[in-house]
Amino acid sequence: MWLTRRPVVAALALLCCLLWGSSYPAIKGGYALFGLATEDLPGKLVFAGWRFVGAGLMVLVLARLLGKALFACGRQGMRQLALLGLAQTTLQYVFFYLGLAYTTGVKGAIMNATATFFSVLIAHWVYHNDRLTHAKAWGCAIGFAGVMVVNLRGGAQGLLGGFSWLGEGSVVLAALILAAASIYGKQLSRAIDPMVMTGWQLFIGGAALLAIGWATGGAMGQASGAALAVLVYLAFLSAVAFSVWSLLLKHNRVSQVTIYNFSVPVFGAVLSALFLNETLLAWPYLVALVLVCLGIWLVTREPR
Repeated sequence: MWLTRRPVVAALALLCCLLWGSSYPAIKGGYALFGLATEDLPGKLVFAGWRFVGAGLMVLVLARLLGKALFACGRQGMRQLALLGLAQTTLQYVFFYLGLAYTTGVKGAIMNATATFFSVLIAHWVYHNDRLTHAKAWGCAIGFAGVMVVNLRGGAQGLLGGFSWLGEGSVVLAALILAAASIYGKQLSRAIDPMVMTGWQLFIGGAALLAIGWATGGAMGQASGAALAVLVYLAFLSAVAFSVWSLLLKHNRVSQVTIYNFSVPVFGAVLSALFLNETLLAWPYLVALVLVCLGIWLVTREPR
């Protein structure tokens, strides 16, 4: 099958990672276009809610066009999908959008890569056939060292003066929630079609974000054409990336696909520097990016 050919796998996996990486400057650009202030968390939740409701609908429509049954999982399955959506989309993105408001896109891309390392550590305790090897241990250590480096700042603030709990701390917490929810999602995908599962969890999680945002007084500013274009793009990239990634994982070994995860922080950092005029060439960022990418490669590479 063409989806198992290595050049095709590499091209599609890198496309997914490019789309995910582009979300960092797109989100921060969306904040500015919709007039969402740094402290306006309810407004950001409404922004995120519309994004994921749209993405979920796109995936569900695509799944239906491919002949997949959307309600075949039953009541128990829908309850499980609701739990997954509330964790993987709602709770995760509450912290992710909050954190990205208080840090740069470059740092956010690097910090969020810790999800890969959290996944490795959690999998060690959940799956008997996915234990922590020496290579994975070194990869986690090197990756977390990269996260430490990106927050280095001298002076009166101390070595980690570049770290704030509202900014970088929230992004790391979002990564931890994503890692745990992904393990749960992998369990559900054994009984529920991955594309249907992805569509429902995005839609349910997005609807919950909308409800929380509205309940706390959230609203987005005047929607210009550019603002709406960014919102549609964010929904589109989530729908496409999650759908293609699910198909790649279905037809290939996990390690053959996840090895390309190292490129997400690279794309995120470079695109944030280009579109948001953020600093990337400072030595802590460059060293951190190299360490994080090396760590991801070590924990996801296929053993000999």
